[in-house]
Amino acid sequence: MLTGWFNDPEIRQYIPLYWTMSQADEERWFDQMLQRPPELHPMMIDALTPEGWQPIGDCGFNEVSWVNRSGEIGIVIGDRRYWGKGYGSDAVRMLLRYGFTALNLNRIELEVYQNNPRAIRSYEKVGFVHEGRKRQAMFKSNVYQDVLIMAVLRSEWEDTRI
Repeated sequence: MLTGWFNDPEIRQYIPLYWTMSQADEERWFDQMLQRPPELHPMMIDALTPEGWQPIGDCGFNEVSWVNRSGEIGIVIGDRRYWGKGYGSDAVRMLLRYGFTALNLNRIELEVYQNNPRAIRSYEKVGFVHEGRKRQAMFKSNVYQDVLIMAVLRSEWEDTRI
């Protein structure tokens, strides 16, 4: 499943993956994820279709600093038919709720490429604030791109959540 998504050049341009993924690569990744603590296992994003619930992406915490009570999230909607339909925003809201309540974090951050305005708008919509920019930090498709750093603090999330 991940191999299909991550081998799509349009999807790969938005994630830190340069080469295609083989089935063996996906199995190694899955085995590595199982070595992480259960609270940091990746989560699937599902959509209800006429055929039932179908996986359309995945999300989770990439890194957590328990001492600093901060974490970094990542998300991909791998099925392009579901882009722009709010699934990503809903998944990020869920990650924020999980991170601030279950994991007791104080800060949740992410990095996003400048060429992904749809994701940037989605993150802003759920409360992420621009904190910085790594200039020309990513070289993809023969172009240097800036990497934006965005974050939400627990106090900001508590003030705005519905």
